[in-house]
Amino acid sequence: MERTELRELLASVASGDVDVDDAVTRVSLAPFEDLGYAKPDVQRGVRTGASEVIYGAGKSAEQIAGIVTALAQAGQRHVLVTRVDEEKATLATRLMEQRDDALPCAYHAEARILVAGGMPKSNGNGTVVVACAGTSDLYCAEEAALTAQMMGSEVVRLYDVGVAGIHRLLAHADLFQRASAVVAVAGMEGALASVIGGLCACPVIACPTSVGYGASFGGLAALLAMLNSCSSGTSVVNIDNGFGAGYQAALIDHAHATRG
Repeated sequence: MERTELRELLASVASGDVDVDDAVTRVSLAPFEDLGYAKPDVQRGVRTGASEVIYGAGKSAEQIAGIVTALAQAGQRHVLVTRVDEEKATLATRLMEQRDDALPCAYHAEARILVAGGMPKSNGNGTVVVACAGTSDLYCAEEAALTAQMMGSEVVRLYDVGVAGIHRLLAHADLFQRASAVVAVAGMEGALASVIGGLCACPVIACPTSVGYGASFGGLAALLAMLNSCSSGTSVVNIDNGFGAGYQAALIDHAHATRG
């Protein structure tokens, strides 16, 4: 069950549309389902505000289908499966479609992401901008963008805006000023994050990719450059971790401002 669904349930109890005992039954589900091969955390959405995400690499199509089904039956209406190839996603979808209560599924090949239940409505404070240096970085940028969308953020994509043609980036300076958070995805020397950091009034999440020639060392050069960025307010996730970058950006987009 997700927080929005919990609020809807409580509102239904208050209006008399849902019986109190029925509501207690729905809320008192076990904190996880034991499937033998996995223990889906069915109450993570209530506890943290962000429901469980399935890491698809290393899992079979049958296991993915079983976990998605368990989460859906517990009330999670939007399920994100990352790092899954098209063949596995297709088989998992077929297995789930055999159920009458199956969530509709869509596969996003660029990001290697399977979405069950569709995208939720945007309910953040503003927008998350996902910018990537080159077309070769799209696999990681799309993983970040789709993750943020699945967490309820409105996402603006700015692709192929690397520093080699910096005018392409500067043409969108106004978007950076209005954003709640920016994800900067880049390989090679990883300079994009530092440049964007100097244009923003919001946190920047730098995501290095493994794109580049020999001395980029599979993204290590970009990672070290981003860790040594002179732009304040820039944080860094691991190499090719578009999911982590999009997740962090969405959390920032949904943060509640406090005054001391």
